[in-house]
Amino acid sequence: MASGMTKTQLTRHLAEKIGSNNKTAATFLEHLADTAIKETKKNGVFVVPGLGRLVKAHRKARMGRNPQTGEPIQIKAKTVVKFRVAKAAKDAIAPKK
Repeated sequence: MASGMTKTQLTRHLAEKIGSNNKTAATFLEHLADTAIKETKKNGVFVVPGLGRLVKAHRKARMGRNPQTGEPIQIKAKTVVKFRVAKAAKDAIAPKK
């Protein structure tokens, strides 16, 4: 399995691209993550232009099965977070054939 960039690698890359130091780039990433979490919790959606959006969604209660015994079980309703990739990012990463 291929591994992605680590936080340190991402910070260094970002610092090089914007012509800043690593500390400033790391602070930016931390503030972006904090803002995304707070806004998604508060408004239900946070958009990163060109990349996608974090969306808070409600999942209804449903029936499931215990994989070991096959016994039906009730799964409670809960709130989940989904990431929806922007069309521009999707087309750039995996273009249609």
